[in-house]
Amino acid sequence: MKTVKNRLFRVLKNKARVVTRAGFWKIPHDSREDEISLKVGRYTKPENWDESEEPETHKPRSELTLDHEEFIALIEFLQDNYEPFKHGVKAFIPLDRPFDQSNADQIKALFSLPRKKELVDFILKNEVIPEELAIGLEQAKRRKAIVDFQQMLGNDQVESNWQTWFQENSWVLGSEFVKVLDERHIDTHNISDFLMEAYDGFLDIVEIKRPEGQLRFWSASRDHGNPVPSQGLIKAITQASRYIYEVEREANSIKFLERVDNVRTVKPRGTLIFGRSGEWSSDEIEAYRILNSSYHNLSIMTYDHVLQRARQMVGM
Repeated sequence: MKTVKNRLFRVLKNKARVVTRAGFWKIPHDSREDEISLKVGRYTKPENWDESEEPETHKPRSELTLDHEEFIALIEFLQDNYEPFKHGVKAFIPLDRPFDQSNADQIKALFSLPRKKELVDFILKNEVIPEELAIGLEQAKRRKAIVDFQQMLGNDQVESNWQTWFQENSWVLGSEFVKVLDERHIDTHNISDFLMEAYDGFLDIVEIKRPEGQLRFWSASRDHGNPVPSQGLIKAITQASRYIYEVEREANSIKFLERVDNVRTVKPRGTLIFGRSGEWSSDEIEAYRILNSSYHNLSIMTYDHVLQRARQMVGM
């Protein structure tokens, strides 16, 4: 090894006719940290070659110079990959830099494996995801869903987009529902937005109407000073009530029970999500309470009620 001012050389391999050498170059700077470059070359070795000679004095067979940025990247590459690669590891996550994008790609590759059941069993058996992390992930997912919900409220989404959101986030409807059924057809003429399995194992109905457009909750005119339901709301209540009635009629139908995964159908209840309530007056809030109490098998919520419930459920 030979040291010259701001330079350091070392022979990596010395053969009969060829020598391989590496050298550091330090480039001093007044205004920032000094930079280090690396030169690696394979040179033809002349007769009576003196190891102290500079590598530039020989005609290189091959030579590569890495600037400071390239050199630092090479060091990181060697530190992160050499030992795992030597031991046959094809994919790994360096624990000193756990949140690099490359690590996210590795995790995605693991969780995208097609054998989902085996993957879940492996994760549970080996406690790969601690309970508190699993809870945190679920909370983060729900918080993101709430943000999406708020954005959708401001974008006047079509009803099909709302159906998709509720399909993916049925938790927002409350603990009384445990599963959205794949089937939506009650019969050949009636198709609900959602048929749900309630916590008690019975079938219930959820019907949604887009919150914007011309669908007002209260009529523009009052009756003796009291808020009254709009025609759109009355139609939606009638439709939801009809669905409840038709489901009751199908309660003893073997074909219907097969389509709804044999979820028991006795006195189904309905939930109707309709309109907005964020700017209601105090008497409209009171009228809503009275309206809801008049139905024994139908509960009416607005999109603002859903949002408020969701925020409370995740502690926002």
